[in-house]
Amino acid sequence: MSAEIATNRKAGRDFHILEKFEAGLELKGTEVKSIRAGKVNIADAFARVEGNNQIFLYGCNIQPWQTAGEWYNHAEKRPRRLLLHKSEILKLANATNVKGCTLPLLRMYWKNRRVKVEIGVGKGKTHSDQRQDLKEKVELREAQREMSRFNQR
Repeated sequence: MSAEIATNRKAGRDFHILEKFEAGLELKGTEVKSIRAGKVNIADAFARVEGNNQIFLYGCNIQPWQTAGEWYNHAEKRPRRLLLHKSEILKLANATNVKGCTLPLLRMYWKNRRVKVEIGVGKGKTHSDQRQDLKEKVELREAQREMSRFNQR
């Protein structure tokens, strides 16, 4: 049972995703309430491996909870720690040492009443790669349109 919270469609357009990892997310109580209300934006979110074998999520915008006071609320774009096994963190650290590779956030979802994120090892696409993907998508759409037109007869 996993329900989508948010997806990062920009990551699929800008990166070739080589490998995917599922990670837990360390959150405060008001952040969970805001996520349940759907006040989250992951368009510019990415992960980074820090020096002491920890991985943090940057750029994930979770709006403050409206009814909480100033004292109990959280910062919108604070770095949030990702919960992964040590072997997975080491794999990600080795993957980011390769030139041109980064760790974009692909999606955020619920799994067994916990918030999980899916991060991918992404290699940046060039402008010509993006154009080629768009061309393939248009050709596939036209082929499906012709197939449906043929099957209607």
